[in-house]
Formats: sequence, C-alpha cells, structure tokens
Amino acid sequence: MAAGGRGWFRALALGVSFLKCLLIPAYYSTDFEVHRNWLAITHNLPLSQWYYEATSEWTLDYPPFFAWFEYVLSHIAKYFDPQMLVVENLNYASRATIIFQRLSVIFTDTLFIYAVHECCRCINGKRAAKDILEKPTFILAVLLLWNFGLLIVDHIHFQYNGFLFGLMLLSVARLCQKRYLEGALLFAVLLHFKHIYVYVAPAYGVYLLRSYCFTANNADGSLKWRSFSFLHVTLLGLIVCLVSALSLGPFLVLGQLPQVISRLFPFKRGLCHAYWAPNFWALYNAMDKALTILGLKCNFLDGTKIPKASMTGGLVQEFQHTVLPSVTPLATLICTFIAILGPEAFYSALFFVH
Repeated sequence: MAAGGRGWFRALALGVSFLKCLLIPAYYSTDFEVHRNWLAITHNLPLSQWYYEATSEWTLDYPPFFAWFEYVLSHIAKYFDPQMLVVENLNYASRATIIFQRLSVIFTDTLFIYAVHECCRCINGKRAAKDILEKPTFILAVLLLWNFGLLIVDHIHFQYNGFLFGLMLLSVARLCQKRYLEGALLFAVLLHFKHIYVYVAPAYGVYLLRSYCFTANNADGSLKWRSFSFLHVTLLGLIVCLVSALSLGPFLVLGQLPQVISRLFPFKRGLCHAYWAPNFWALYNAMDKALTILGLKCNFLDGTKIPKASMTGGLVQEFQHTVLPSVTPLATLICTFIAILGPEAFYSALFFVH
C-alpha cells in the first residue's frame, strides 16, 4: 500500500485490537480448557508422551507444529500462573489464566494483521476512488480485520484461527507476488499447524503446477508443455518433505507416528462434532433420531435397547444408529471423496485451460 494508506490501516488494526481487549472477560467455551490442557501437556511431559496423555478428555489432536506452539506459550504462561500448567488441574481458569490465554490470541493475531497488509498490497490500487470507503484495499482490510465471525470464534469462544488464517493469507500473498517457493513453504507449515487446511491443498497444487512448474505460455495463454520444469517440481517436493520431516520426524524415530495419525484423524468422533457441523450427516442423524422417536411411540422399537444419542458429541467415541444403517469411517471417506471429486476436477481443468 502507498504511504498515504498506512494511517487508516493502522487505525483499523488498532481499533480491532482494542475491541479484542474488551472481550477478555467474555464467556469462553470448552476450547479454553482444551488449550490450557495442551499448555500443561507440552510444558510438563516429554515429547514421547504428548500424543498419549489422556488425563483430560480433551486430548492433544493438532499436528506437532501447533504442539510446539503451545510449548513456547507455556514458558510464558508460567509467569502468569504456574497452576494452569498442572496437567491434573482440569477446568482450571484463574483470572491470570484467562488474561494470559486471551492475550496470547490477541498477540499472535499480529501475524494475521501483517498478512492482511500484504494481501492489500497485492490489490491493484490504481483505480480512482474519491472516498476511502470505495478503495478496494480499504474494503478488503475491513472485511478481514473486522471479520465478526473470527472475533466470536477466537476472542469469545476461544481459538487461534486468526494466527492460522494469517499463515494462509500470507501464503496467498506470496503467491500473488510470484514468490512461489515462499508461498508453498508457508502453506506446508500451515498444514502442520492445523491439518484441516488439507482441503485447500489440491487448489494449491494445481495453482503451483500451472504458475510455477510451467515456465512459459503460448500466445493464446495455453501451456507450453515443453516448458515444464522438473527442477521446480523437485523444489516444491523438497519443501513439502523437509517440513513434514521436521514436524513428524521425531515421532517417526520414536515409533509413534501411527499414534499421532490416530489423534489427528479420529474417525470414531461423532459425525456432527458437538452439534455444529453443518453437513449431510447432520440431516442423516436427525432423520435417524426422528425415526427413533416415531418407532418408540408406535412400539416398533424397544426403548431399553436404544443407544445413547452421542452422534453429536465432541469426544472420540463410536455411535451406532438406531434405525438407519450406521456410517463407517470408510463410508464417510468414500462419500467425501466423491463429493469433492467433481468440483476439484472442474476447477483443475479451468486452471490449465486458462
């Protein structure tokens, strides 16, 4: 952004940061205890026990980079209240603990602010605008920095999504700036902070293949297949492998990689995790529940044999449907793959055509 635009960006960033400070005493969800527990685990236990510890029901189930992130935070947390770092202190929430955890989210959001700034620099600001409210960079900054959903989820509910989105936005900005290897590195690091971003990986792969691995285009914009660079593909592969080795390598050496994978992908977790997942399985489970109630009222089902309705639980546990066929992890995986196969193939084709 131009020098003249720095003032309003700083005002937006400081304004939202002050608002976050006002939310420190607000309500917080069980995720507050989740992260307190992870602080305690990484601070007190050796690496070999991080993904085995189960004193709390909220076990460590994020990739290793996020575990190391909690480890670093824990060495600051001990100066606020060392009791928050006791593994057995379940649901511990002293005033000092609340202040520290809230401030940790606000502070790490500086990466998000920087990433938004870099994204704004990628926007063409040459279009004349009489009012600042009409500037594309201003509109983008407001939409990102003052995202109401992010404020609720991170600073009331309690998460670190701003920090993680910052990594992703910075990666996108680097791609827009044609700093492809840096963008790929940031995205690889992001995957080892929170693996849910793996759903974006196909789009990243196609974009990098189209924009970085092919070094030239024909006059009509189509690809010159002779310009395909095996060196560039190798460099991208090395980045992915080196980041993965740094993240998962220690657990591979310890022989604990299967345990880590089982924590990262808990296929026994409820299909509608803690009531909030807006997916097809929510409708499927609701139908099973409705049929169960109808069956009990019509005496078609034995109430003593009805399993507990835990399909929406956030804990890792198995659930058997009462009327409809139970859904296995394999069935879920196949249905998900089929659902995304069409759109991914379509957009991949568009990238190569254009």
